[in-house]
Amino acid sequence: MKQSHKMIKTIVFLGLTAILLTGCGKESSMPEADKTDASTPAWQRYAEEPVTLSWYVNYSWFVTGWGENLVSKTITEETGINVEFVTPLGNEENKLDILIASDDLPDLVTLGWWEPEYLEMIRDDMVYSLNELADTYDVYFYEVADQTTCNWYTLSDGNIYGYPNSSYTPQDVENHDNIPSNQTFLVRKDIYEAIGSPDMSTVEGFYNAVKKAAALYPLVDGKPLIPVGSHIFEVEGNVSFDQYLQNFLAIPFEKDGKYYDRNTDPEYIRWLKMFRQLAEEGYLSNDIFVDQRTQTSEKLAEGRYFCLMYQRTDLADQEKILYANDPDSVYIAIDGPRNANGADPILPTTGINGWTVTMISKKCAHPERAIALMDYLISEHGQKLTYLGVEGVTYDMIDGKAVLKEDVKQLLNTDREAYDRLYGADNAYWMLQDNVMQLDWEPELQEPLKQPAEWTYPYARYMGQYDISIPEDTDMGRDLIRIKTLWGTTIKQLLLAPSEEAFDTILEDYVKQRQSIGYDAIVEEETRQMQENKQRLGME
Repeated sequence: MKQSHKMIKTIVFLGLTAILLTGCGKESSMPEADKTDASTPAWQRYAEEPVTLSWYVNYSWFVTGWGENLVSKTITEETGINVEFVTPLGNEENKLDILIASDDLPDLVTLGWWEPEYLEMIRDDMVYSLNELADTYDVYFYEVADQTTCNWYTLSDGNIYGYPNSSYTPQDVENHDNIPSNQTFLVRKDIYEAIGSPDMSTVEGFYNAVKKAAALYPLVDGKPLIPVGSHIFEVEGNVSFDQYLQNFLAIPFEKDGKYYDRNTDPEYIRWLKMFRQLAEEGYLSNDIFVDQRTQTSEKLAEGRYFCLMYQRTDLADQEKILYANDPDSVYIAIDGPRNANGADPILPTTGINGWTVTMISKKCAHPERAIALMDYLISEHGQKLTYLGVEGVTYDMIDGKAVLKEDVKQLLNTDREAYDRLYGADNAYWMLQDNVMQLDWEPELQEPLKQPAEWTYPYARYMGQYDISIPEDTDMGRDLIRIKTLWGTTIKQLLLAPSEEAFDTILEDYVKQRQSIGYDAIVEEETRQMQENKQRLGME
């Protein structure tokens, strides 16, 4: 599953003004149509009536086509629906804004739930409410939609306008011991073992391990070793050096009932100063400050990083390349940064908001087919197909467990692009994936992906109660953007500060500027939303 790191940002639409829980479904205001009973999905009724739907996916990296692989051909055969994907060629936000401004939305739209365009399309009456489409065309929606998730996404007008993927509730995390976090501290296995598998959980141990690795392995296949890797630096910061590091250090999200300032926590600052020291001594490569995702992925495939705090699924394809070349050259998860007390990391799972939401545009000429396709995909039948493929072709059920066929598994583990072209399973079409449902048939993870995922199990926690949002088109929202942008500049300056004294000065300036922008009012609102989220999730 390829996921934008934005997924884990603490931004959630549910704190927005007038966005309150009411319940899934409302009396429809749409004219009655020939709807099916709840036990009969509409896609079965429409299967002999071919139609093509356009589907906008707001990620430029999504390149999987439709109609050639096994999964998409099966969906078309069973539903009568062909899909034409639309994706941005460059900046996602610009592309979507152009589609909205020109009132030219495709039939379905998938975007991050944190994106401001999500609510913009609702406010401008550009998307259907799913419950009204269900009432009119396919009440099977209420059979297959998760009630808790549906309730959470229902707005104050009684309607639900988008359905999420990758959504976890607190109960899901509590009831399963195999729900992973995506956040890992990774080291290149052969280099780490060659330097003696040192303890990297302390500031001193981490610092010394990085220096030793760089000394023993200055080159990787003739190219310079990058001692410490990270996600890309963006306008609002770098998740490796802020959110991930804070989570590994178990920095709390709240203290004394108040939303906590993690960016100035003393333990976090102690570790940041160590990274600053590494930078001063030349161990933070210039590459990490300028590379974009494409460059990072290329260097991961070459095994050029010694260690990094990263989303394990974002390097899954590169891990498979390394594993095929040399199993000892892969990245493994180990105990990385910990606080001075040695506390376990607190690694978030995805929250109830999920990763993306999918909506049905009012430009859609066949909304009855769009809701039928959505219901198909979120059903157990659709989930099995998009995850496992076709039984007997890509997998067999043995003792209640899905077992991939050897040739299919081999291709999946060695050439993901070829696998997607031929089969298109394993959530190649992830837009409505239900990770909790898929746990019931999940094949046993294989190396090299198994170890990093299982390493996170003991540390994975539901932290969605701390997901906060303040509308960007309000004064407070604009202030928050300024503060986030200020941090994005500050974190880079802190890491590149020429001395510890300069580091302290930069941090002091950040706090002063943040205060002058209106930080206290934002914390008050964050605390209010945090408490509201806890109440709604039954956590108080």
